[in-house]
Amino acid sequence: MTYARFEDLPVWQTAAELYGRVDDFLAAAPPRLSRSSRDQLERAALSVSNNIAEGFERGTTNELLAFLYIARGSAGEVRSMLTLLARRPWLPDNLKSEISNLRSIAESCSRQLRAWADSLQNSAIAGPRHLNDHTRAQFQKRQARESGAAAFQATLRQHLPPDHPLLKAQPPASKPRK
Repeated sequence: MTYARFEDLPVWQTAAELYGRVDDFLAAAPPRLSRSSRDQLERAALSVSNNIAEGFERGTTNELLAFLYIARGSAGEVRSMLTLLARRPWLPDNLKSEISNLRSIAESCSRQLRAWADSLQNSAIAGPRHLNDHTRAQFQKRQARESGAAAFQATLRQHLPPDHPLLKAQPPASKPRK
């Protein structure tokens, strides 16, 4: 699926939820939580959605990847801060439960960002900044050739006798990636 706006991306929506929930958590946090810790947690949570947005708007796959990894790092920073905060003996139990929920949202962001980055690393498109009529036509021709060749090979295999050497030399089916 292709998205025209970063606001429509499921991972950006999850990151926006993370920021909103962190903001609510900080409003309810005891005054003992230092100003600098509050500020750092708020900035890290906001950084996740902002880096997704900035990378999305950049125009090249490599720039998008760089910002997705920064966003993922910020999600990790949020989880780290929340984990350390949950260890504080003075934190009320109801806030420890909320920390657990926030960590789950941050982990979801990390997983989604990792999956998106993995798919981009295997992409043949360098990004919209590199697309023009010529490169778009080349990409479409390459896609057509690859799908045509695969269809031809499949048809050929169907018409070969069962003991044909090409059928015996087929590479083993690849295992799905995790």
